[in-house]
Amino acid sequence: MREGKPLFILGIESSCDETAAAVLADGRVLSNVIAGQEAHRQWGGVVPELASRAHQESIVPVVHEALRQAGIGVADLGAVAVTQGPGLIGALLVGFCYARSLSQALGIPLIPVDHLSAHALAHFIQDGAPRSVPRFPFLNLTVSGGHTQLAVVHGYDRMDIIGSTRDDAAGEAFDKGAKALGLPYPGGPLIDLHAASGDPTRFPLPVPQVAGLDMSFSGIKTAFAQTVRAGMAGDPSFVERELPHLCASLQRCIVDELLRKLRMAARAQGLFEVAISGGVSANSALRSGAKALANAEGWALHLPPFAYCTDNAAMVAMAGHFGHLAGRHAPLNAVPFARG
Repeated sequence: MREGKPLFILGIESSCDETAAAVLADGRVLSNVIAGQEAHRQWGGVVPELASRAHQESIVPVVHEALRQAGIGVADLGAVAVTQGPGLIGALLVGFCYARSLSQALGIPLIPVDHLSAHALAHFIQDGAPRSVPRFPFLNLTVSGGHTQLAVVHGYDRMDIIGSTRDDAAGEAFDKGAKALGLPYPGGPLIDLHAASGDPTRFPLPVPQVAGLDMSFSGIKTAFAQTVRAGMAGDPSFVERELPHLCASLQRCIVDELLRKLRMAARAQGLFEVAISGGVSANSALRSGAKALANAEGWALHLPPFAYCTDNAAMVAMAGHFGHLAGRHAPLNAVPFARG
């Protein structure tokens, strides 16, 4: 608090292909603005250079809109939180340099935020809607287009990674599978949509054989692409005719692997507070499967609202809120990082 006024924290996210800004007042969300990037659709995936240029075009209007929706001016800000990494370095630089300049100009703290920690802390976002929050320690599965990892979250400032993908992220496998089917980017939501009317057992795909809590999705992606190519070679209308079943088969294989590792991790750690975050946490099969598994295992399951699943600045500002309370501020010579 500053002289009886709320502490307004601006959050900025630019790690991949969303330019986002949000404002929190003492930890409560006042605005959460996201600008997507249509330029990547024609390429079937994120093009780093195009992403950086789009961030440069969007960062100022997105921040201004977040401030406008929050009903405050830039002079009211008490701190600025920004994604430091991991992510695309060119994209990160746009948001980080903007936040660092704003911090210096206003004389307010700069709070660096780890992107994966922000996803795990998205469960604590306060927006007026009643919902439970995880109790520490809890197990969190972060699953998105760029990241898939299991972590034990001991507190707002401590996460121990206990498992991660050895190759592709689960969200990448969804998007690459969609590309093989000729679906536009981002393909994950379209896979989910078409899978609703498909038979998930129509096209068997290999179960990854990775010991421990690590995961692998490259084999699934490759086997699925081979299935599509073989089908098209024999019948040009194969994808059109079998689209729901192909989508359902791919989705089932990816989701089964995520839930299998999640159950293994929860049992190994003896944890019953379990959470899932990241863009793929919006997937309907993952959500329904996780709820069924939670009932069977006796978990308290936490899933973020859809608005906080994909990359967004509210989660960055939330992580920044806790970082600010802990006094974790960055010097003005701080730089972003591409990998954790």
